[in-house]
Amino acid sequence: MKTAIVILNWNGKKLLKQFLPSVVNFSSEEAEVYVADNASTDDSIALIKQHFPTVKIVQNSENGGYAKGYNDALQHIDADVYCLVNSDIEVTSNWLTPIIDTFEKEPNTAIIQPKILDFKDKTKFEYAGAGGGFIDAFGYPYCRGRLFSYLETDNGQFNDTTEIFWASGACFFIRSKVFHQLNGFDEDFFAHQEEIDLCWRAKNSGHIIKYAGTSTVYHVGGATLDSLNPRKTFLNFRNSLLNLVKNLPLFKLLPIIFFRLVLDGLAGVKFLLEGKPKHLFAILKAHFSFYAHLPTFLKKRKKLPKKSNYALHTSVVWQYYARGRKKFEDLR
Repeated sequence: MKTAIVILNWNGKKLLKQFLPSVVNFSSEEAEVYVADNASTDDSIALIKQHFPTVKIVQNSENGGYAKGYNDALQHIDADVYCLVNSDIEVTSNWLTPIIDTFEKEPNTAIIQPKILDFKDKTKFEYAGAGGGFIDAFGYPYCRGRLFSYLETDNGQFNDTTEIFWASGACFFIRSKVFHQLNGFDEDFFAHQEEIDLCWRAKNSGHIIKYAGTSTVYHVGGATLDSLNPRKTFLNFRNSLLNLVKNLPLFKLLPIIFFRLVLDGLAGVKFLLEGKPKHLFAILKAHFSFYAHLPTFLKKRKKLPKKSNYALHTSVVWQYYARGRKKFEDLR
């Protein structure tokens, strides 16, 4: 099975210098390694050419963010499976084998993510993906091993291979045929949660998404856009709402959007009480942007099947904040 590891880069010379060696050392026998460059203005390309001659380079004409960056680059890469890897990921020995084996044995499995641990504390799961992603009754994404800001210690509790709802864009394996059939990522998202949208569309098309706990990578997280950055707050809140409009079953859409807007307002008040007014304004900006994008995203629902896949029927917000349940295994 021909596999291409594709690292999206924008002015990430420092990250490439630190993390590209592990990708090359532990992957070259089973895959070709590419860097898709989003029109960097630093010396990223020169670094790759000088120190990593086996790495192939695809140069995009502009910085279109995560979604457009990958859509543009993957048009020029021939492979059976794309592995989309953030530039701040450290991989480990034998990380590819379990995932490629799963693809070969399970033709209906279209997307897979490995176990994602925190590079800064390798005993902990990492925020962006952890042990596989799910969505709660109000559309809030969460992970096995990560509920909101609480990160579990890795004690082998998620060393399984199991079906999940969404795979992390930090390390995202997808069959190339499925990627192109679904027209790739939705570029209106720019960055953040476009992988959830793609996974949701894949599930609605009958594909299976899995987590492979026998493959491990370490993610710095926040290296491209720090979690304390109001821009990230804006994108996460807006894109989460757009995801619901695009993919929810019609009978759930209006009540869930209403409750989400209320809950988002409460989150804004929480930010204000914590002395983070910029994040409150980021949520307000996200809602106005959501309204502006609403007509476009309602049109995108035309391709939605009559029976849309949905996730758990519990509220993670209620369980986490009201019931004090911080671990995945404690959810009811």
